[in-house]
Amino acid sequence: MRLVLLGPPGAGKGTQAARISAKYGIPHISTGDMFREILKRDDELARKVRRYVEAGDLVPDEIVVEIVKERIHRPDCGRGFILDGFPRTIPQAEALDEILEADGTPISAALYLWVTEDTAVMRLSRRRVCESCQAVYHLDFNPPRSPGVCDRCGGKLVQREDDREEVVRHRIRVYREQTEPLLGYYREKGVLREIDGNKSIEQVWEDVQRVLDPLAECGDC
Repeated sequence: MRLVLLGPPGAGKGTQAARISAKYGIPHISTGDMFREILKRDDELARKVRRYVEAGDLVPDEIVVEIVKERIHRPDCGRGFILDGFPRTIPQAEALDEILEADGTPISAALYLWVTEDTAVMRLSRRRVCESCQAVYHLDFNPPRSPGVCDRCGGKLVQREDDREEVVRHRIRVYREQTEPLLGYYREKGVLREIDGNKSIEQVWEDVQRVLDPLAECGDC
């Protein structure tokens, strides 16, 4: 299965992608994680990406497409993959289609997890991440045993720059302006599947499986 996950920041794409990867045996490719790895470096590409990420803006297509193309051509993507955070624009989607059509492996489904803005802001602005091991917590739903301290390694918990409320709301505005047109793009292709992401994690997961189980049984889908 070759899947695209769509939805605004805070829709729970990463959470569901991890479950999809575990059940169906395909890698979860998060452009957010890829960018964070790049940002650890001190080179020109890292400086370019950093300017966009810290402002809550989208990284230009030509940079993202090359990063993703290299990733989906690695051996572990032979059975498929889940793209989380890409494509974000129509040109990116068209570029992805060109890459996959050349390989003879079109997109199986585009899963759209939709949530309200208030839900998204609550989920992200209350998130904390360990500086050392990158473990993720939520102050309401998954708090650490000791405030500000990672349960796993004892590292310091911090709020990511792009999780601050004002940045989250800006990211949502950018999403609506530039990414929502993808819904029409994939709807016209007949591969869009809409899922209510405002539900609990388990309820959303049940809905996701109802969509993906038939595709997994298909084999070549």
